[in-house]
Amino acid sequence: MSEPSVPASRPEDLLLPALPQTMRLALAYAPAPARLPTLSLLALDQRLAGLLRHSREPMMAQIRLAWWRETLDRDAAKWPEGEPLLAALRSWNGAHRALVPLVNGWEALTGEAPLAPEALEEMVNGRAAAFAGLAAALGRDGEAEAARGLGRRWALADLATKLNHPGESVVVRRLAQAEQGRSPRVSRALRPLAVLEALARDALAENGPGNGRGSARKVFMAMRIGLLGR
Repeated sequence: MSEPSVPASRPEDLLLPALPQTMRLALAYAPAPARLPTLSLLALDQRLAGLLRHSREPMMAQIRLAWWRETLDRDAAKWPEGEPLLAALRSWNGAHRALVPLVNGWEALTGEAPLAPEALEEMVNGRAAAFAGLAAALGRDGEAEAARGLGRRWALADLATKLNHPGESVVVRRLAQAEQGRSPRVSRALRPLAVLEALARDALAENGPGNGRGSARKVFMAMRIGLLGR
């Protein structure tokens, strides 16, 4: 009698555990058709962040980022097999080139501290472009600018709580504070982006992630935005 076969792991089963809690919480509100494209975007963002964290020299990070840039600029049919993240990114159905600015944004952070305001802006704009690209990949072209706005607000608030150099943090906090007004409202397919933006801005108001108000409140905030949009 032959041994029972072990089912192959799905890409999402391999990628989801690597996401931080806030991203997993936001992803919980993605409808089924949007789940894998959204997960692959968030997983790519975290993979690129990890390249910077785990590279001893900026040049090594730049080489690894260049591989991702070149790969994302090619047709998915030419991608190597066996990489779960690339397998997940095939769910973008050819719209993955919109993620190249995200790679460029992370590369802008490989410069010497303190980073120039232009480098920080490139990072923010790269994340914003990726959010707009997700809207297009999900067939929500009319919401691309709203998604871009959410991406910019999220990137600013997220960076402001994570940058170590005081000068860089001050620049980003000022930019984040300039993003006044209500956050753009988006359809259900893009609600995870709205949840991410709200959680990041809440953390910024608390002067850093994990401070103050507790996880129960954040879960309720995510539920309200994920289900109702506000």
